[in-house]
Amino acid sequence: MRVVSGSILDVAVDLRKGSSTFGKHVSAKISADEWNQILLPIRFGHGIVTLEPQTQLIYKVTNFYSPENDRGVRWDDPDLGIDWPFKPEELTLSDKDKNQPLFKDIIDRLPF
Repeated sequence: MRVVSGSILDVAVDLRKGSSTFGKHVSAKISADEWNQILLPIRFGHGIVTLEPQTQLIYKVTNFYSPENDRGVRWDDPDLGIDWPFKPEELTLSDKDKNQPLFKDIIDRLPF
């Protein structure tokens, strides 16, 4: 993932059962000014928040979008403890993102 204008906070959550970092996350600021990028391994959850207006990004994926395999976790799940840089009332979220399950409720349904 690369940001071509503006900046984002990119968060990745390890969803690999049996991994020593299962359920833990890392975050990084990715910006056009720094021209940095991030590679997210397969079997990691991924979320972003834009940090500037008019932010644009480009990214590649390993396969075509598959609606039947589309899963998610609540962005503000207290068990994940992600330190987002905004208060909830400052965010604009899709209905899909607002209604995702908690991490503890999907662990048994993870395919890997």
